[in-house]
Amino acid sequence: MAGVIAIRNLGLWFVNVFALALVSVASGNSEGNALYGLRRSLSGPDNVLQSWDPNLVNPCTWFHITCNQDNHVTRVELYKNNIQGPISSELGNLKNLISLDMYDNNISGTIPPSLGKLKSLVFLSY
Repeated sequence: MAGVIAIRNLGLWFVNVFALALVSVASGNSEGNALYGLRRSLSGPDNVLQSWDPNLVNPCTWFHITCNQDNHVTRVELYKNNIQGPISSELGNLKNLISLDMYDNNISGTIPPSLGKLKSLVFLSY
């Protein structure tokens, strides 16, 4: 009987660990999806955003992206990359974004209202 209880407890432990891992992946994917939305809205040299692969769970490995110790995106630095197009409203989903630097590109349109809800954003250049 004690062996059955131990196996059941071990099974519950694995379920909890798996659920926690899924929550972490979902968080990384939402930030990756937001950044991929920006990639889709921009055009320019192909190699500038080639590392922005939506199939990678963690966008912290992408070029021009900086993350904090919790693997949340804090900076998007795309200055002087000869890119053009509008800033995607999906960037409003980057809740930990501190800096969005798109200076010296050909950015069109207006600043999306969704960026106004980013309480950590202290630097915006486009």
